[in-house]
Amino acid sequence: MNKFIYLASQSPRRRQLLEQLGVRHELLLPDAQEDAEALEVVLPNEAPVAYVKRVTQLKLDASLSRLERRGLAMAPILCSDTTVALGDTIYGKPADAADAIRMLTELSGKTHQVFTGVAIGTSDFRVQALCESQVTFAALSQDQIRDYVLTDEPMGKAGAYAVQGRAAAYISHMSGSYSGIMGLPMFETAVLLRSFGFTL
Repeated sequence: MNKFIYLASQSPRRRQLLEQLGVRHELLLPDAQEDAEALEVVLPNEAPVAYVKRVTQLKLDASLSRLERRGLAMAPILCSDTTVALGDTIYGKPADAADAIRMLTELSGKTHQVFTGVAIGTSDFRVQALCESQVTFAALSQDQIRDYVLTDEPMGKAGAYAVQGRAAAYISHMSGSYSGIMGLPMFETAVLLRSFGFTL
């Protein structure tokens, strides 16, 4: 049986990482009328781990509804969410350049956490995993931060940076899962895929 999964993510990095695992996949992206960003709103006093787990499950719920609504062939759906946190402060995607500058200024010279949740499910079975990594930024000057933000790379990225991009020049240390920091932890994802019978 030539198995495949649906990937409910617009991230080209997640597609690339899934291809690295050799898993056949098709995109299952939101309809124009869906407010995908609304799923990522942080609740008052919500801890980063609770937030990531909740948002990942909400994405899976929305994707399962989308699959049924479109009448597509049944297959497991993979959803993922990545969040940057400094202590209990959650750093999502920057709203604009000024917000990106604020985030990077606050992360400069500090070690922060990157949490990536992964969920794979069908209408009657779902599994989830959480990956935690640490990233340390060197002390950044305001000129360095502004120049980086001008590249537009921080936009659409949790914490206003992409570890696989230009930001790598400012990261002095990291531990955990590099692919998890990118947006899809390979080890955890492989474990979940095996529970659906995929041979990797």
